[in-house]
Amino acid sequence: MTQLQFNHQLHDYSGSLQSFALNFTKDVEDANDLVQDTMLKAVTYYSKFKEGTNLKGWLFTIMRNTFINNYRRMVKTNTLITQSEDISSANLHYSATRNDVESKFVLGDIHKALATLQPEYYVPFIKYFEGFKYHEIAEELDIPIGTVKTRIHVARGILKKYLKTYAKDLASTEA
Repeated sequence: MTQLQFNHQLHDYSGSLQSFALNFTKDVEDANDLVQDTMLKAVTYYSKFKEGTNLKGWLFTIMRNTFINNYRRMVKTNTLITQSEDISSANLHYSATRNDVESKFVLGDIHKALATLQPEYYVPFIKYFEGFKYHEIAEELDIPIGTVKTRIHVARGILKKYLKTYAKDLASTEA
């Protein structure tokens, strides 16, 4: 199947993809974004599609996985961000006065710790921190997925050693 034939078949399934996306998102705009992401991935990974297999099933799998990955990223982001209703005025005052000065030092130390990482550890760690999945990092860097996991693990270990004073401080303030 040529790229042009593939694109025509992809276009033919756009209505089915739209309906399937609405089942996931329950919102027309989000469904449109999901269909667009799915079609972009399908065109990007056209070479991975095996001719003679079920194209519609392949597209639906891409869509489902894309939705799940986006959902996980959103949940991870939302859990890291405290909602304004969760912050009392007493905690807000304490946080504002303490965090302004202290956070500059902590952030500086984090940047120094990241700077100690060699590029082969830094790049996979940052991509993982940004929400990319192991397989996405492996594909982008053209290295095996096991190597990605190892490099992220090593980077965590290096950062943990470099920032161990903050772990001790955090443990003492929580006690």
